[in-house]
Amino acid sequence: MGAIPLTLYVHMPWCVRKCPYCDFNSHQLKSARPDVSYIAALLRDFERELPRIQGRRIDSVFFGGGTPSLFAPEDFARFLSEVRRRADLAEDAEITMEANPGTIERGRFAGYAQAGVNRVSLGAQSFEARMLERLGRIHSPEDTERAVEELRAARIENFNLDLMYALPEQTVEQALRDVAHACALNPAHISYYQLTLEAGTVFHSRPPPLPDEDMAWRMQTEGQELLAGAGFEQYEVSAYARNGARCRHNQNYWLFGDYLGVGAGAHGKVSIAAPERILRTVKPKQPGEYLAQANRGAEDVIGDCGAVQVRDLPFEFMLNALRLTEGFSNDCFERRTGLPFEAVRTQIEAAARRGLLESVPRGWRPTDLGRRFLNDLQAAFLP
Repeated sequence: MGAIPLTLYVHMPWCVRKCPYCDFNSHQLKSARPDVSYIAALLRDFERELPRIQGRRIDSVFFGGGTPSLFAPEDFARFLSEVRRRADLAEDAEITMEANPGTIERGRFAGYAQAGVNRVSLGAQSFEARMLERLGRIHSPEDTERAVEELRAARIENFNLDLMYALPEQTVEQALRDVAHACALNPAHISYYQLTLEAGTVFHSRPPPLPDEDMAWRMQTEGQELLAGAGFEQYEVSAYARNGARCRHNQNYWLFGDYLGVGAGAHGKVSIAAPERILRTVKPKQPGEYLAQANRGAEDVIGDCGAVQVRDLPFEFMLNALRLTEGFSNDCFERRTGLPFEAVRTQIEAAARRGLLESVPRGWRPTDLGRRFLNDLQAAFLP
């Protein structure tokens, strides 16, 4: 069991306002601050998950949302303190909090750092006020710059800037200016990804005018050149890091590691008697329903749980592992799925003949063509 890393994801579902492109489980806040009883519910949820991870160490924690920075530093301190009391949380655990630059009060990052947060992901999205307005964001470019100053004052140097391209009516020049601006702020990590119209969002039902495929491709490739020139190495489809600053939590997802998911709408994946049986968990999406289940007093695990079928394991592994520029090892596939490499050899060799995969020492990685047509490559492993 120790060969499979374990992490913890904590979902905090409230936002000041729902963005028109967002398909995450987020809900507009109807009060001055989130209900602090939610922290108690998270701890009850975590406690009921403990039998599944007995004796295992948690290597990272990720607070996602929603907008976790709507919660106060003392809420994070309480949660992390109780997690350490109940489980083995690594001394050097990476503890990430997502933050909206428009919700950060002066000096608050110092409180988060004191609570145990040592990595922050800022949702910058763009450095043009008009673009932010089109995206429904509540912050300004100046808010992002101020948040970066606050991070440095709190000595949190390990921070990510989220940046989107192919925005409504965006030009290639505007997209590249955003990349240059982000690089100038000298973060440890940049996430650079294309705006997509997801089902169930306002943008999906009322699509804005977006750049065409050729413009989006230029934004991607020329943006990648700028990032590389500024010292950021691409290690995943949309992730770029300085040396030593890759997101450990996300790398665990991409290589089919285990993770507990607590909070409204959180998903989890845990290997039991490993990894002959892999469980997927999902918690109720609506905060009200989640809180009701957490408050029932029963010892039953919150939400639903089901085993991943053996026939689905190759696709589940490849869905994320093929996003990594360095690919995966044959040994990793076998350890994380419990299947012999022979289970995917036919598909691997077929993808290699199509020029989508190439062999590397002890494993495989996507080619440039494979990364460009990633959906086709992933689909090759569907059962």
